[in-house]
Amino acid sequence: MKLVIYEDSTYENFYPLSLVRPVFELRCGATSLSEKLRRSFSDLDVAYFTRDYLTNTFQTKVGNAPVNNLQILDDDLFLANGRWLCMNTQITAEGPEEIGVKEDSIVYVRAQQETVRKYLGRDLDEFLNAVLEVLPQRTVEEELVSYCWNIVHHNSEALVADFQILGRTGVHGEMHDLSCVYGDESQVFVASKAVIHPMVVLDSTGGPIIIEDGVTIFPHSRIEGPCFLGQDTQIVGGKIREGCSIGPVCRVGGEVEESIIHGYSNKYHDGFLGHAYVGEWVNLGALTTNSDLKNDYSAVEVKLNGQLINTNDTKVGSFIGDHTKTSIGTLFNTGSIVGMMTNILGGSEILPKTVPSFCLFANGKTFKGFGLRKLLQTAETAMGRRKVTLTEADRYMLTHAYGLTKDERQEAVKKSRRQILSN
Repeated sequence: MKLVIYEDSTYENFYPLSLVRPVFELRCGATSLSEKLRRSFSDLDVAYFTRDYLTNTFQTKVGNAPVNNLQILDDDLFLANGRWLCMNTQITAEGPEEIGVKEDSIVYVRAQQETVRKYLGRDLDEFLNAVLEVLPQRTVEEELVSYCWNIVHHNSEALVADFQILGRTGVHGEMHDLSCVYGDESQVFVASKAVIHPMVVLDSTGGPIIIEDGVTIFPHSRIEGPCFLGQDTQIVGGKIREGCSIGPVCRVGGEVEESIIHGYSNKYHDGFLGHAYVGEWVNLGALTTNSDLKNDYSAVEVKLNGQLINTNDTKVGSFIGDHTKTSIGTLFNTGSIVGMMTNILGGSEILPKTVPSFCLFANGKTFKGFGLRKLLQTAETAMGRRKVTLTEADRYMLTHAYGLTKDERQEAVKKSRRQILSN
């Protein structure tokens, strides 16, 4: 039997973060959605299905595991929706053929080899549509995330579950005598190659704290659990409040609350980031701040893919795509969607709630900016500073994402031109 982790058709709901990664590679807690699935069904060989233009970049991350290869599916299969936030599930891969559903979405499919051979067509979607008509369905209460803010909302819960499952505890790294664990030390894991300077507080009273190898926490930092600090991350005078997942290879200061910083990103200076999800290779300039609560405490609405969506949540921050840069003093509104590879020159005013990808935003207007070639050069330089190579597969993926976001970008540029001409 094989475990097949796949994306369904809702991947656009996770833009801009899903422009350059499968939805199941988004992190919730200390691990990604796909890692949780692999851990829950660890005795099965795994295969993945994602959008075609992500195949090569994702293949490098998973090594020999098959990606978008229908030929390896001649077997009994347990197919898992990549949006499944799989924590402490009682569902097993073994059992009778059935489809687990929640509302209108598939959570999993358990199919025997004979059924696979009979209905597997030109792609995985065709197979799923076919078996929906013939296999028995079972309603399940598993959690399927539908938007990035759902992932942020569940991050604290996932951090607690990951800490329990990983089963690591104790301070094994270098921790200065003038630093302390405030709370239960059994709820703290500090890896052997982590370094904690003087005047640092690890507060586990609200949940567990995971600090991986290579992490350095500099003086006058406070880390509140539940929290995950990934490999080679630096915390520089940070007030890291509950519910944060940061890293690997991030540099973070200022105040961060209930946020996910996917990796290789910097928020080095003061400023507040709350209830946000930040992609990779992002640089947030000094005093960059987002709002995550409306003055009237009402539910936050987010404009995504041209649609205004009620999040049914009062705490929603910003969702910032990969390779985006902000200037000093940038102010993001509550529930902002900020595209990838965008340069933002903030000012004294709060920015609009949507900023397109691959553009320059300055003085309240959207401009075409420097063009894709210059943006790729900047990405190559930024990645080189962390000894990471921008590969040809990366260039292809980013170029494809540039094309996908063209219409939104052009419309925003045209709107800004009309505003300039009318003044």
